Amino acid sequence: MERARTTNPERRVHARRHRPLAALLGLGLLAGGGTALALTTSAGATVTPTTTAVSPAALGSNWYASAPYLMPEDNNPPNAAAVMDATGQKAFQLAFILDGGGCSPAWGGTSSINTDTTMPSVISTIRAKGGDVSVSFGGYGGTKLGQTCGTPEATAAAYQKAVDKYQLKAVDFDLEEPEYENTAAIHNEIGAARLLQQNNPGLYVSITTAGTNAGTGWFGTQMLNEAKSQGFTPANYSIMPFDGGFNGAAAQTDALVKFNAILQSTFGWSEATAYAHEGVSMMNGRTDAAEYFRQADFQTVLDFATAHGLARYTYWSVNRDRQCAGTVDPGLSGSCSSVVQNDWDFTKYTVRFAGATPPTTPPSSSPSPSPTTPGTCTAPAWDPTKVYTAGNVVSYAGHKWHAKWWTQNENPSASGQWGVWADDGPC
Repeated sequence: MERARTTNPERRVHARRHRPLAALLGLGLLAGGGTALALTTSAGATVTPTTTAVSPAALGSNWYASAPYLMPEDNNPPNAAAVMDATGQKAFQLAFILDGGGCSPAWGGTSSINTDTTMPSVISTIRAKGGDVSVSFGGYGGTKLGQTCGTPEATAAAYQKAVDKYQLKAVDFDLEEPEYENTAAIHNEIGAARLLQQNNPGLYVSITTAGTNAGTGWFGTQMLNEAKSQGFTPANYSIMPFDGGFNGAAAQTDALVKFNAILQSTFGWSEATAYAHEGVSMMNGRTDAAEYFRQADFQTVLDFATAHGLARYTYWSVNRDRQCAGTVDPGLSGSCSSVVQNDWDFTKYTVRFAGATPPTTPPSSSPSPSPTTPGTCTAPAWDPTKVYTAGNVVSYAGHKWHAKWWTQNENPSASGQWGVWADDGPC
């Protein structure tokens, strides 16, 4: 699931772990607490929004377990209501809350939750449509509350402010570099997660951490040991199997199998119990490390997740769940996937994990085709039964492709940068 990311707009792009910090804020609606928020204009006048708060919907935990990450203040944020209409998704994982200074929660570490107006507006919009949000604490880069608050109790108190303000029923602790290399900080974060769970009955708590080809690394394992020492068991522990030498879905499912073994050995769980506490957070399209995960990869991991009873299936990020305009793969982007796709293709996989069927027809208000929409393809359509050799040209998904060597039954869009098919661009 990635996650403060750095100030570089292409990093986390969380990109697993690299997500940019918050941008300038716009006026929004109050979502939590039921109290109007007084704002002061540049002219010195006081303005009090009159829109009332929207209470959280009564969603099942399956929706929090499938909530994809969304950055409403960065990376050309999409309209959450439009995504809900197009996909059927009911929950989103809002990213990220960091330390704004002095053990105070702030979006991106820059916008205090006491004065921020963008997030309340987004939350109200989602809840007005019968959905809800989870909020993610941490991410890659930035200063985390666990690093500055001093104790688990103080850290929990800071996070509790967000739980109360936004009337949260779900939270996510994104524990990764550089924080999870800090033993004291991880002690505070795990302790805060335990206290939030204890003090807010029914609160859905997920823990997200780095994934490696061995499941997770040394610091991830130490984090699990810290949780064990505190007697803490969240709804799930999720790994992010990308940005670490992963090549397609097979490498991701292999990492999930290995992480399952780590959970078994750490907590003494059976294989089935470990899977019931295990989750996956992927990255759609091109990653920071120039790995490529396409729709077929998401389907393969979804099949694995449902077959093994995984507790969570999510990805980074909804901001990237659309094809890049112009050149399909302009390089790493925080606002598009760098692979061939329709808008919100990847979000529909999280909907399926939640047990719902995505809409089959677009909403009536769908936008006009972009001027970069591929035209009519004249090359013969790709045929999975046909043998192709170097230089053969086909069309697939509105793009022209040429084979680099012999192939049969290899989907062009699932081929990847180093695969047999080269993407020659839109027809």
